[in-house]
Amino acid sequence: MSVTTEAEFGKLSYLSGWGNECSSEALPGALPTEQNSPQQCPYGLYAEQFSGTAFTAPRHVNRRSWLYRIRPTSLHQPFERIDNGRLVSDFSGVEPSPNQFRWNPVPIPAESTDFLQGLVTMAGNADVAIHLYAANRSMGRRVFYNADAEMLIVPQQGRLRFTTEFGLIDAEPQEVVIIPRGIRFRVDLPDGSARGYVCENFGAGLRLPDMGVIGSNGLANARHFEIPVAWYEDVDGDHELVAKFGGNLWRAKMGHSPFDVVAWYGNHLPCKYDLRRYNTIGSISYDHPDPCIFLVLQSPSAVPGVDSLDFVIFPPRILAMEHTFRPPWFHRNIAAEFMGLIHGIYDAKAEGFAPGGCSLHNSFTGHGPDGDTFEKASTADTSEPDYIRDTMAFMFETKDALVATRQALESPQLQQGYAQCWQNLKKNFNPNRK
Repeated sequence: MSVTTEAEFGKLSYLSGWGNECSSEALPGALPTEQNSPQQCPYGLYAEQFSGTAFTAPRHVNRRSWLYRIRPTSLHQPFERIDNGRLVSDFSGVEPSPNQFRWNPVPIPAESTDFLQGLVTMAGNADVAIHLYAANRSMGRRVFYNADAEMLIVPQQGRLRFTTEFGLIDAEPQEVVIIPRGIRFRVDLPDGSARGYVCENFGAGLRLPDMGVIGSNGLANARHFEIPVAWYEDVDGDHELVAKFGGNLWRAKMGHSPFDVVAWYGNHLPCKYDLRRYNTIGSISYDHPDPCIFLVLQSPSAVPGVDSLDFVIFPPRILAMEHTFRPPWFHRNIAAEFMGLIHGIYDAKAEGFAPGGCSLHNSFTGHGPDGDTFEKASTADTSEPDYIRDTMAFMFETKDALVATRQALESPQLQQGYAQCWQNLKKNFNPNRK
């Protein structure tokens, strides 16, 4: 049998608040109204609870959904181990390095490669694993879920179409997609090829940060996060279910599509967010605020104020502070920073940091603007505002040092002379001139 609800293809709705419970149904009356697990579900569906947190997690962080599906998810053949490809989960084999690293964009592969095959791990630690992807083929009847981590996917080139158990999400560059732990999905490529970044978050689920003295408005707004509308396909035939479990890839055969959820209810949901909607906060007098003013999402750790993962962006904005060095200043900090450029030019580097490229600056490793950017910003007229347009950069920050993988350190995209960008910084000190 082959049935899909084409009328709802790609349709999305907005969250009313982060973590709020939502519901959707592809057939009228498919969602039970009296209880979550009735003795008999409408349309002969199976009720299945999908828990993303412990049952007894506090209410404000508890994540779970009820799925009403044609077949339960237990219906597949036994799993068997398969090759991990270029995915790395064990970071103990390489010593962490305090050196600054930067990579050119990875090319689109010449051979047939889907999203999962196109993942290559660049760096990681106990809290996160950071990957690049480059693909030129849709996944077809291959389906994936990650039992180890939540996935934050950042397209840089080419659109992605996610088919999930909850419905469909279309994402383009400058949008991001969050796939919570355990949700099954496949990725199709509407443009024929795609490239971007992925961060696996092994810690607490990503959430919006508290805004403190900023108040009730600013940064990322919960109502701008979009969730899919229920959509299902009733398709028989061979499918391949791939799981990332315990750091390895496993495969099981299925005789049907797992995207057969006709209705759902809950708050453990995939979603997407358009980074261009971010409401940037900044100084309008003097000095340069810390980059946490660009925090989109965070994964809190057990230590208050210290996150396992921060997702920070550097979007278009107006710099108006006077008598101030306006680009990101020289700094070294406790967090390890993995940075990528989605679009345009990053204002702290004159050259060498291209869209699709990335850099790694580890804990307490000094970094900042290159020599040319420093000279230009040091003599700029700050009585006039700077309009930073046509750009979008981001950063994955984590509390522990990131270990670059061996394949990242041996990659032909690694820039061997990256440290030279600071070597033309001159000594300007003169004790006789204040």
